Amino acid sequence: MVVDFDPIAFHVFGWPVHWYGIMYLLGFLAAWGIGRLQLRRPAGRGWNAQMVDDMLFYGGLGVILGGRIGYMLFYNLPVLLHDPLSLFRIWQGGMSFHGGLLGVLAGLWYCQRKFGKRYFEIVDFAVPMIPLGLGFGRIGNFINGELWGKPTDLPWGMIFPAAGPEPRHPTPLYEAFLEGLVLFLIVWFYSAKPRPAMAVSGVFAIGYGSFRILIEFVRLPDPQLGYLAFGWVTMGMLLSLPLVLTGLVLLWLAYRRPQAKEAKT
Repeated sequence: MVVDFDPIAFHVFGWPVHWYGIMYLLGFLAAWGIGRLQLRRPAGRGWNAQMVDDMLFYGGLGVILGGRIGYMLFYNLPVLLHDPLSLFRIWQGGMSFHGGLLGVLAGLWYCQRKFGKRYFEIVDFAVPMIPLGLGFGRIGNFINGELWGKPTDLPWGMIFPAAGPEPRHPTPLYEAFLEGLVLFLIVWFYSAKPRPAMAVSGVFAIGYGSFRILIEFVRLPDPQLGYLAFGWVTMGMLLSLPLVLTGLVLLWLAYRRPQAKEAKT
């Protein structure tokens, strides 16, 4: 299969509407729907629809601002230093999950002050709303024919014209499946029962970080960075390893505290 889609879905009064933007919209709608479903679960006690809407607004703002700033800092710093205005040229592409995650955490911190709830009570509630949005974003990457993997002779290898004529790992689809669907199922079913504070956040951090590191072994690094060490270490790996470690610490803290035993009963 040749990955050669038109990145523009349609035009509205002459303005192009890109598939990538549509995927972002679907991601926000999925987050909104999951947030509504959360209200019917044990995790939704003490929450209401307005809180979910506010959290989605500030979290979404954090995704866009943090994702763009993170990309320029982590992956394109020389360009940013040479041309600071490049930060605002979002139509040229470039978003970072890790920067977006930091932006979401900042937005949820504001919600903490607004709602009067504990920080990880908010983060644990929000975690199931995140993975499906990640999955839609990766589908957008696939339609754009970007973020391809290494050459492969596996039967599902795909040709990305911008990368040459040889079949490659369709890493955006790997990420859509693992970081999107699989991670969602893990945190959704894990959070179905009451869990101690920080536990759901810890599972998400371990899951995303592990899946991302695994996929980085077959995904090619951004050309402006290349491999950072040993011919295989990528920036994605370096940014994801702290997530795994943080998740382990969160789980340890969650289940070592006295209230952890109460949450399981």
